[in-house]
Amino acid sequence: MAWNALWTILGVMLVFLALGVPISYSIGISSLAAILATVSADAAVVTAAQRIFVGMSRFSLTAIPFFILAGNLMNQGGIAGRLVDLVLAVLGRLPGSLLVANVGANALFGAISGSASAAAAAVGSMVRDGEEEQGYDPALCAASNGASAPSGLLIPPSNALITYSLAAGGVSVSALFLAGYVPGLLWAACCIAVAVAAAGRKGYRGAAGKYDWKNLGRAALRAIPSLTLIVVVIGGIIAGIFTATEGAAIAVLYALVLGICYGNITVRSFWRIVTDSARMSGMVVFLIGVSNILGWVMAFTQIPQAVSAALLGFTSSPAALLLIMNAVLLLAGTFMDVTPAILIFTPLFLPVVEAFGMHPVQFGLILVYNLCIGNITPPVGNTLFVAIKVGKTSLSEVMPYMLWYYGAILSGLLLVTFVPAVSLGLPWLTGVLK
Repeated sequence: MAWNALWTILGVMLVFLALGVPISYSIGISSLAAILATVSADAAVVTAAQRIFVGMSRFSLTAIPFFILAGNLMNQGGIAGRLVDLVLAVLGRLPGSLLVANVGANALFGAISGSASAAAAAVGSMVRDGEEEQGYDPALCAASNGASAPSGLLIPPSNALITYSLAAGGVSVSALFLAGYVPGLLWAACCIAVAVAAAGRKGYRGAAGKYDWKNLGRAALRAIPSLTLIVVVIGGIIAGIFTATEGAAIAVLYALVLGICYGNITVRSFWRIVTDSARMSGMVVFLIGVSNILGWVMAFTQIPQAVSAALLGFTSSPAALLLIMNAVLLLAGTFMDVTPAILIFTPLFLPVVEAFGMHPVQFGLILVYNLCIGNITPPVGNTLFVAIKVGKTSLSEVMPYMLWYYGAILSGLLLVTFVPAVSLGLPWLTGVLK
């Protein structure tokens, strides 16, 4: 029964996706088809409706719309330029200083905004003029911008990690947030290493003499209000002062006040931000609700147990199993968005890794890291195409440089996969995980 249900789900879903049906409807219809194969039509319809309602009724879900709204407020609030100035002041002496600044600002801005594409668009636009003035290769700049933008999705606050917490049955959001820092910074460090090496080969020099302590102090003061958001929200959640939902609401208020103080948010723009956020939140929450049908079908037909037994029967080596799962997730990430992929693959693979002792928090970071790579990988690769558009170049020109970034980022993935301390070190040190 398990395998019949799994093939039904995959077959129907792939057909609908090929026809251009939205992913939420594809998941719901394929799950309903699997239910119809096991119970009566009346029971199937009632069960599906109940599962959607239950999936969208979780209080913890309200953190996602709040963080989406906070991210959109930050996107319009005029903080990208301040973050670029700060990173340039800190790293401006390195070869290819503008490439390095792009990477660092993407990590900061992506973490605050919660969107890799928004980071690539905002930060890429900020540094583009300087890159043109100093004769940087547009394709290299676009590659650096696109490759580094998803790093912010690993650094909290992260909607992807909140979604994983829900899909995994309530894994601690505080632990996931703490676990995301090192992998996110590792991703950014890999991109910086490639950017510095490429800049050295092309003879791009740093901005020596332009960024002294005075400029650093000035840039830090201008960026402190924006960076304080991370300290207040994440610090409060990790310290247990407030929940992830309360922290998200505080982030909205803070971002709104900051945007008004900077003079970049007006009544008209605020209304547009709210409507855009509501539209995006509706899609995400409905997707989570529909995916709850999929989770119920998998549990009812025991698909995870069947997949786990098959993989464990294929090989008893944890390393081989992890490599297989990484390959599947990397492939899925090239044509699926992060949120639906998390909802689909968490119930499939989490029981497998738990069978050989991996902590759910570590698997969450492996999962999100893999799917973030899909953000910058054709044929979908939304973030990569945003970077190409901002950089006024083409995919054929950017891909030779992207191959170097892929190699570095994949080396970071291997560390996250096979060295538990990379993701679990901070939660262990702070006592969030025992």
